[in-house]
Amino acid sequence: MSATIQFTDVRRVFRGRGGAEHAAVDGVDLLVDSSTRLGIVGESGSGKSTVVRMMLGLDHPTAGSVEFDGVPLASMSAPALRAFRRQVQLVAQDTSSSFDPRRTLRDALRKPCHNLLELDTAAADAAIDRTLEALSLDPALAARKPHQVSGGQRQRFSIARALVVEPTVIVCDEAVSALDVSVQGSVLNLLKEHCENHDAGLVFVSHGLPATAFISEELVVMYQGRVVERGPVGRVLFETEHPYTQTLVDAYRVTEGVPS
Repeated sequence: MSATIQFTDVRRVFRGRGGAEHAAVDGVDLLVDSSTRLGIVGESGSGKSTVVRMMLGLDHPTAGSVEFDGVPLASMSAPALRAFRRQVQLVAQDTSSSFDPRRTLRDALRKPCHNLLELDTAAADAAIDRTLEALSLDPALAARKPHQVSGGQRQRFSIARALVVEPTVIVCDEAVSALDVSVQGSVLNLLKEHCENHDAGLVFVSHGLPATAFISEELVVMYQGRVVERGPVGRVLFETEHPYTQTLVDAYRVTEGVPS
């Protein structure tokens, strides 16, 4: 199953105190499909988190359009929106707040199986166990509550919650930035392998250039609400055109191990 998310000249304006307008996103064009691993990188305030919210249908543009398979997210019917939520899944940064501390991790993973796949509990548990094993997690850990596993394990459960419904596009918003570097590598490899093995697309959003460059095939650089550079990872990093991109490259000293 293929899926396409398209931003066309998207602008998102917020009003501050006194009615002053601020364009968090200004004139952005993006194309995301289920065959591409796209990285979006930029500093805090660059507009990337607002792009994520609009990509997930949690916010809508002030001008321009965000479409899923040719249908504007802002005007989707309830059944279409439900199908969209099954196909496009989020892996968030803050796993502590994204899991209910009173419920087990298995309860958390059953919820999308029930709501989006309409599976009964036995079928849901079978799907959960397959997903956990693919992520090198012991299914027995799912009987625990979120605070009873390590941060790295909790992030893998967050990934499992997204993957268990077999989405065509996975959106990662700062999904590894809170993890130790050693744990980051294993999580990035798991995501990359899943996308390659299941023909799933990935949108990896981060302020960290090394992780983004490692997992992505295409890079988009955002600065002050605009896309200032885009292209294959190797081209963006080694044939940089925009001064802001060059500051990112210089700061993180990304000089090797980047696909071209």
